[in-house]
Order: sequence, then C-alpha cells, then structure tokens
Amino acid sequence: MGDEIEAVVADLRSRPPSELRAVVLTGAGRAFSAGGDLAFLDARRDDSPTSNAEIMRRFYARFLSIRKLPVPVVACINGPAIGAGLCFAMAADVRVTHDKAKLGFTFVGLGLHPGMGATHTIALAAGAQTASRMLLTGDIVGGQEALALGLVTASCADAPAALAETLGIARRIAAQSPLAVRATLLTLRQTADFGLDAALQREADAQAQSYASADYAEGLAAIKAKVTPSFPGR
Repeated sequence: MGDEIEAVVADLRSRPPSELRAVVLTGAGRAFSAGGDLAFLDARRDDSPTSNAEIMRRFYARFLSIRKLPVPVVACINGPAIGAGLCFAMAADVRVTHDKAKLGFTFVGLGLHPGMGATHTIALAAGAQTASRMLLTGDIVGGQEALALGLVTASCADAPAALAETLGIARRIAAQSPLAVRATLLTLRQTADFGLDAALQREADAQAQSYASADYAEGLAAIKAKVTPSFPGR
C-alpha cells in the first residue's frame, strides 16, 4: 500500500497547477485504516534494531510522501483510524471525521513506541497536553471528542456527511488562486515540518528498541489471542 501511495503521489506531483488544486484522502470501505499489518509487526521481532530503524524510516517515508504534494490534502476519516492509520491522517493538512468513527494512537498498548511522526504532528495540531494524553493512554475517541481535542476540524453525523464536508472544503480550496494556495501551503508546511525529521529519527530508533523488548512480544501475542496483555516491563 505504501508503494502504491508513493506512485500516486508521484503521478499527482507531475500535474500542472491548472489541473491539480486539492487532494482528498479517504479509506475504501468502512475503515480509514485500522493500523499495522500483523505479519509485518511480527517480522520486526526477528530483525536487528539497526535494520529495524532503517526499515521504519522507509515505512514512514512511503506514507508521509503525501506531504510532498504541492496542494492541500484534506483527509476524510470515514471510519476506524487506529495507530499508524491515524498517524497517516495526521499528515494531511485538514482532517474531517464523523461522530461514530473511532480514532486512537494505540502504540503503548502493544508495547511499542509511537511512530510515523505522531509525537510531532499531534502536539502541533492539538497541543502538548493532548499529545501526552493520547499517546500515553492509547485512548480511543469518537469524532466529537476528536473535534474537541483539536485533532480534526469537523465531525459530521455519519460517513457520507463527512465525505460531503471534505469534498466541500476541497472544492472551496480549488476555487481559489492555485498559485496563491500553493505558496501559502508551502509557508504553512515550512512551519509545520520544522523538527519533523528529528522526531521521525527518534521514533524509528525508539521503535527499533521496542521491537526487541519482552513487552512488545507480550503485546503482539495478546493482540493475536485477543486478550489483555500483562506487560513484564522489560
């Protein structure tokens, strides 16, 4: 999926300003993105920390490539967005969801340090206190709470309404001067991305250490067995 996203981004970046004005990002089916692939997560236990750090930086880059799009990205969180899935949504410039959607950064419940820029993007969008709460508790919140916390700009009654709202924002952007929008976006992202690379490197290194821990092994086993983990703390 990451490879396909990079390919789509490359195609969109090649289009002229007269053709590309805004991009809408949403999930297929009932979910936005339910998080990591268990086979991929399991394979990390058998790799070295050095290799895992490199793998995670590359993993982040595939999805965060949407930050290279020269036009605003408006995300419609149309259903569950959990872990890496919600981190992906946080890379968009504007986010819309609906009241019944479930959103959460559930890394610590897996015995894993957060990744994909979460330690940077949440604080930037919603403040340090919200970042601490969401990342340290692994809480899953609904659309209205996500709106109150500042994680999204709107929470609609249902998924179709959320998509309509998202398309409306994208169309209002598309109606503006494309040159002015692109220049303004570059300025906004210049501020938003300051410090992001350092955060990504720290996250990749910390996740690589997490993969080698007994806590991670316990968290992964608990997910597979659908039971509550009992972390040994080592």
